[in-house]
Amino acid sequence: MANSVHLVNESSELQLLQALVENSFDSILITDASRDGKIIYANKAFKTLTGFDPVAVVGKTPRILQGPATDKNVIARLATALKTGGRFEGKAINYKKDGTPFIMFWRVVPIKVGRTIVAWVAIQRETSAI
Repeated sequence: MANSVHLVNESSELQLLQALVENSFDSILITDASRDGKIIYANKAFKTLTGFDPVAVVGKTPRILQGPATDKNVIARLATALKTGGRFEGKAINYKKDGTPFIMFWRVVPIKVGRTIVAWVAIQRETSAI
């Protein structure tokens, strides 16, 4: 695999990846590949970004971040990418736990085992430009 890290063993690689995800300045959210896209993991930066506790969002969908000003066209583009197995990048107004709107830029990529998508990773950050 291109750009992969090769350490002494798989356990070391997993520890490295865990350290990267847990210490990222960007919010990282992983959803399952089901139709509903339930959250299976959120890092600490997700709480910093949204105010939602990572443990409390497991089993919910990322739609908890959407609200009245969320651009439906951007969400439709995301839905198309999810249905077709493609990558997605977008910006939209989302909402923190306390209801405060913010502009979120995010990238969503599939996690595949062979040709099967098993989950989705969303990397998210707040931005000031639309």
